[in-house]
Amino acid sequence: MRRTLEDFAIPEDCLGPAVRDVTLYSPSRRSLTLSSANDEFRIGRMGLLYQRFLEQCLENGVEWMPATRYSDLSILKDHLVIRLDTNQSSGWIKARYIVGADGANSRVGRDLNLDRNREWIVGVEDVYKGTMPKGEPRLHCFLDRELAPGYLAWIADDGEDVHVGVGGYPAMFDPVTALERFSNSIGNVLDLHSYKWLERRGGRIPVSGVLRRIANRQGLLVGDAAGAVPPLTAGGLDPCMRLSTLAAQVIKNYLVTNDPATLSAYSGNVFRARFSSRIWMRRLVAKLNQPALELGCAALQLPILKSFASHIFFGRRSFPVDNQELDYPTVPAASMSVAGHIPR
Repeated sequence: MRRTLEDFAIPEDCLGPAVRDVTLYSPSRRSLTLSSANDEFRIGRMGLLYQRFLEQCLENGVEWMPATRYSDLSILKDHLVIRLDTNQSSGWIKARYIVGADGANSRVGRDLNLDRNREWIVGVEDVYKGTMPKGEPRLHCFLDRELAPGYLAWIADDGEDVHVGVGGYPAMFDPVTALERFSNSIGNVLDLHSYKWLERRGGRIPVSGVLRRIANRQGLLVGDAAGAVPPLTAGGLDPCMRLSTLAAQVIKNYLVTNDPATLSAYSGNVFRARFSSRIWMRRLVAKLNQPALELGCAALQLPILKSFASHIFFGRRSFPVDNQELDYPTVPAASMSVAGHIPR
């Protein structure tokens, strides 16, 4: 999104062409077009982006342990000891602090006795590569309770890559079946035959807002693990990067001072008030049936409500952390290690 592109140095070759136009569809496929004078969105080439950020970490002294997963932690004589597993072996390492960036169902959060996500949607999408030049980039959003209960279906088309997906509450639909139905119904919007299928991906997306207790003296949570996803739009990259920037600053201050009071700056209570209206709006949308959704989409044709829809899609407010007030930390390289696996 625009604010992310303005505030973070994302490598240009990891981004697709800019998207300025959004088309919103009602359940009957009545459309509403919204346009911006600015470059609002760019589709990330995520595998390449992960690789590029990992390379930057390695250049700055991070120890990378691929194909390694977090398993458990213990506190022994005020020391934090973490168990890491591979397919061949297990081992324990000492750490001063642990950061849980392990998704909506965070095991790190569980083991630290921090708050855990209790409400989420499930999203699944197919990614395609264009085989010939296309038209103007556009984001297509479909409101349809049968295909995507509580959220929406989407086509993100930047003229090069296309993402076709659905999301909703898992108890109310079968995501894979819904995606296949959706893909078979969009021929009048997008001809998938002119694209090459690349991959299918999906997962849980927390939508109950930032958790309250996301840090203690042993560790903290970032990203989906902390519930750092806008509860209405369910976007994750921008809040993850902002909260991670704040986390880095807080960790630096805590490790230097050893003062638990420095952790108070990293509390979900600071952010939840900013999300309260979006949380209630999501809950309202989740309860709407097809006729109500159709009526709501028709009402968006009115100028004042169309302006509101434009604000939802193009407004610059995202996660309430101002990066201009933060400095990136300088932590001794010997104190840093990362375990994980790069998606291909």
